[in-house]
Amino acid sequence: MTSVVLEAAPDSWAEQDAWAGRKQFVDLAGLETAYVEIAGAEPALVLVHGFTDTSRSFSLLAPHLAGRRLIMPDLRGHGASPAGKGFGIDDFADDIAGLIRHLQLDKPVVVGHSLGAMVAIALAARHNDRIGGLVVMAGTLKPRFARDHPLVAGVQALRDPISPADPFYDWWHACRPGVPQPFLGGLAKDASAMPAARWRTILEEICRADLTDAAQKVAVKTLIIAGVLDPLFSDAHQETLSRSLSGASMVRAEKCGHNPHWEDPAFVAEVIDRTFTSA
Repeated sequence: MTSVVLEAAPDSWAEQDAWAGRKQFVDLAGLETAYVEIAGAEPALVLVHGFTDTSRSFSLLAPHLAGRRLIMPDLRGHGASPAGKGFGIDDFADDIAGLIRHLQLDKPVVVGHSLGAMVAIALAARHNDRIGGLVVMAGTLKPRFARDHPLVAGVQALRDPISPADPFYDWWHACRPGVPQPFLGGLAKDASAMPAARWRTILEEICRADLTDAAQKVAVKTLIIAGVLDPLFSDAHQETLSRSLSGASMVRAEKCGHNPHWEDPAFVAEVIDRTFTSA
């Protein structure tokens, strides 16, 4: 596929139906990875989405980061990226490291949301020399979901083919009023393209993950963004992150739940830009 680097254009990002056509593809050790790139100033921001999301997850945030180079991949098994053979946190982290190498990014700032935040921590621990900064948004070191947790129970109940109108998305994509419905609909469509067995396999990896030791190895500047109303990873998770990631600063997104970059993208962009000023 011909490589096209996009310029930031707020009006174009509002057209969610066109998102898939913006993706480029690169072969990383035999596994094709899809990503969207927007040209801009270095250091680049590598934006890593959460469980069942795709690069689309950052389409509302991108206009607020105008002027910065943005790299937004689809994790393996999500969106347009094939599944590969493993879905462990380290598998995802190694894929992102491979993308950074392929694009010859010089010390990018890695922004991870939820599962992507866990991947970003693992990346910083395993490939510390590759990145220049870390943003951990709605993240955790140890999910500890019980068997009756709404996420676990909801995923177990899904059956193929998953409908984008499945009531589970009312809970899974819940956020404050004002998030555009075309965006949420696009997320549900992307997630529904994943077979239910893959949802369950990836969630099992998330549930057994423990990044406590990995966090001790992170040696880059780190920003934690916590949604005050996050139903998945509460304040206790955020305080553990803050204690474990040496020298990390934390900001709280008021009135936001698990998805601050959807609910208040201007705020998220401002704190990222303030913490990691463009060169």
